[in-house]
Amino acid sequence: MKTVKTLIALSLSGLLVACGGGDDTSSPQMGEFSLGVSDNPSDAKNVTIAFKQVVLKNDTGSISFDVSDDGDLKQVNLLEYQGTAVETLVSGQSIPVGEYQMCIYMQRSETPNAESSFVKTIDDNLYGLTTNSNGSCGGVGADDADTGRLFFNKTFTIAAGINSFVAEFDLNSGLQDPHGNKDYWTLKPTSVQLHNNAEVGAIKGNIPSELETLCGTAAGGSLFSHAVYLYSDATALDNMSDFRSDAVVAPQIAPIASARVNDIIDQNGEVIGQGYEFGFVVAGSYSVGYTCVAQNDDPDLNNNPDDLELPFFIHADKQTVTVTNGTVANGDFANTLNP
Repeated sequence: MKTVKTLIALSLSGLLVACGGGDDTSSPQMGEFSLGVSDNPSDAKNVTIAFKQVVLKNDTGSISFDVSDDGDLKQVNLLEYQGTAVETLVSGQSIPVGEYQMCIYMQRSETPNAESSFVKTIDDNLYGLTTNSNGSCGGVGADDADTGRLFFNKTFTIAAGINSFVAEFDLNSGLQDPHGNKDYWTLKPTSVQLHNNAEVGAIKGNIPSELETLCGTAAGGSLFSHAVYLYSDATALDNMSDFRSDAVVAPQIAPIASARVNDIIDQNGEVIGQGYEFGFVVAGSYSVGYTCVAQNDDPDLNNNPDDLELPFFIHADKQTVTVTNGTVANGDFANTLNP
């Protein structure tokens, strides 16, 4: 990994710290920075982002990390990194401590290209993947026309010691399928959240087959996409809303994130059940809701149970799921079978 530093002002001021009026100097205090990427998935088969570089910036300059693999773009299929699974972009880089903001740059492509960023749908069709944001990060950033920027407005702290962060992509709320005359998918910059691994826990649970059957019966039809939605504490089942671009009106509560229900595989490679996992959840108390019709949740529309063609609803809930730092909370739905 090639590191390009433009911290000229910071280096000069950090190194010119006088001690007793002599010529002694003191180096700036350093912290170790690592960044990985993970995912809460949408209803797609493959969502690959071709990453180019990561830039950290503050008031005095920027640091750029080239994350390519031996000159090739670093392609990551986010659906391979669900729950607490992480793919590393930046590992063990020493930088001055302080407050930073971050930009992640990706290659965008409006045409199908397996060598760039792309989406492959369940029916194996390949589409281009782009993002509408671009521009520099503190004067640094890829300027190519095919480069998109994912920008994190919130500042974060690099402290002395090891600092491990994860950029988590919530694709259910931020990945838009082709609309109008567009024949490509779009990743909204707001779909990415930055988490400090020292400040988060996880939720993991099983989905009984009986619950899936009951949900399928309630939904009708034959196409199902099973998912679990995360809500704030004490969100009642009837108030669990979908993802939507419009503001959710009380008493409805908008979801925080969602996670796909996947096969649970034993050590022999056999499927032994169905389960889900939320990684990187800030400590606190939550409610979770299960649905079998996640494919009907369009983040740009208001979806509800009354829709005759594409109904969306949360079928079962689990209350008071408490997350503490560094632990995995029990989110099993075994005792939540609702007729």
